[in-house]
Amino acid sequence: MVEMNRILVTGATGYVGGRLIPRLLARGYRVRAFGRSVGKMACRAWASHPNAELAEGDVLDVRALFEAARGCDAAYYLVHSMVAQKGRYAEADRRGALNMRAAAEAADLKQVIYLGGLGDGHHHAISRHLKSRHEVGDILRSGSVPTTVLRAAMIIGSGSASFEILRYLVERLPVMITPRWVRTPTQPIAIDNVLGYLIGCLGNDGAMGKTLDIGGPDIVNYETLIQLYAEEAGLPRRRVIPVPVLTPTLSARWIHLVTPVPSSIALPLTEGLSVPTTCADDQIRGVVDEKLIPCRQAIRTALDRILEKQVETCWSDAGELQPPAWTTCGDAPYAGGTVLNCGYRLVLDASCEQTWRHVERIGGARGYYFGDGLWRLRGLLDRLVGGVGLRRGRRHPERLRTGDALDFWRVLNLEMNRRLTLVAEMKMPGEALLDIQLAPSGQNRCELRMVARFLPRGLGGLVYWYVLSPFHVWIYQGMLKAIARRAGATRTTRPTRFDPEDRKACAWTPGTSTRMS
Repeated sequence: MVEMNRILVTGATGYVGGRLIPRLLARGYRVRAFGRSVGKMACRAWASHPNAELAEGDVLDVRALFEAARGCDAAYYLVHSMVAQKGRYAEADRRGALNMRAAAEAADLKQVIYLGGLGDGHHHAISRHLKSRHEVGDILRSGSVPTTVLRAAMIIGSGSASFEILRYLVERLPVMITPRWVRTPTQPIAIDNVLGYLIGCLGNDGAMGKTLDIGGPDIVNYETLIQLYAEEAGLPRRRVIPVPVLTPTLSARWIHLVTPVPSSIALPLTEGLSVPTTCADDQIRGVVDEKLIPCRQAIRTALDRILEKQVETCWSDAGELQPPAWTTCGDAPYAGGTVLNCGYRLVLDASCEQTWRHVERIGGARGYYFGDGLWRLRGLLDRLVGGVGLRRGRRHPERLRTGDALDFWRVLNLEMNRRLTLVAEMKMPGEALLDIQLAPSGQNRCELRMVARFLPRGLGGLVYWYVLSPFHVWIYQGMLKAIARRAGATRTTRPTRFDPEDRKACAWTPGTSTRMS
């Protein structure tokens, strides 16, 4: 074994990276977590660990990656640009891999570990996505630093994109007309086994410079997985009808409509499903002693985590969290446009702590407290035009953290008992924020503000904003009153409009009392 001390983990807020880091810390390693947003990483429970270090940067920024690798002994490369770059992911992944190879050599790392995808790279039906996964591994292995490439098929775990597709399809469709690839053999692996192999290969002489296939104990097809899920979820057996006419594009669009996973992610995944993804050998078993979890048990565990609201990480965690340039009050002229806004406020006889509990629970299954029919309609329309819609829901029913996906929003900023700022990820002709602010207003009283900001894109953006303005007035006033009721307030002021761009309004910050006009 090669002694390792400080470990660099790229993709720290991704599905696998976010679960790997706490397990490395629990084993006594010092971990440098590398991600595009320190704010997102700082919200993770492991961020406060004394052996955890946060480093902000992008693998496409070679200087940031060089700096992050300096002083480390080994690195995990767990970056995939499919969420952030969408159709341009292959080129981005190629550049990221080249940068990682150079950074590893410059820092004189002892090992790089990369998690790629299973599938014969020479198969006639190999997808662009799987080709890219293999290419990344080849680039990393071509450097002077010993690289371990672990290749996995479908990962079964609560929150993984593949599992979410399976879950929603089975739960919503008692009869499925599917492509013929539904009977393609595959060798899924439980997320716990993936993490076990990733950790077991660290510093392991038998893994150095090797490409190792990892899979669970069962070779199945996707139809079998569908029936296994139905059984574990207590659902009637699903009827699966394979047909030869469904293309990957049609399949991806159908997945987009039925599940929370957008077509930009579903398409690369479905394109590769016609290629068998089974392990070519079991070399890994002689390198790492790992007790493999059968498919049925892995599905049951994932369902239990979902029911218990204990989903550690989710596919939607990935992606860049970058505040729009115009979000700071008064910045619109420099951002190249006029920010339109709508702000309402009221004072209620409840503390900010009482009120915050209900602000933080907004969205997901609980809804938006008022006008839920219109919210659902907006989510449906967004889904129909290729947006994320409302199906992403929430990671946890009561707690939010910076970077969380929340229906068709993402948490941009969160200050406990003070402020929740959401940036819109729905399809629209412009950029939008929803800002909910709280501040004490006398003894056991709280001022609650709701501000919508919108930077229109062209004439269509202006029309969009002004057509919806009457609904904004009705919905935001209703939401304020509904949140006040949930907080137990018996007396409130009437919701009144204010100008969020007013100098005094801009200077108002949570924690500073403001008299109602």
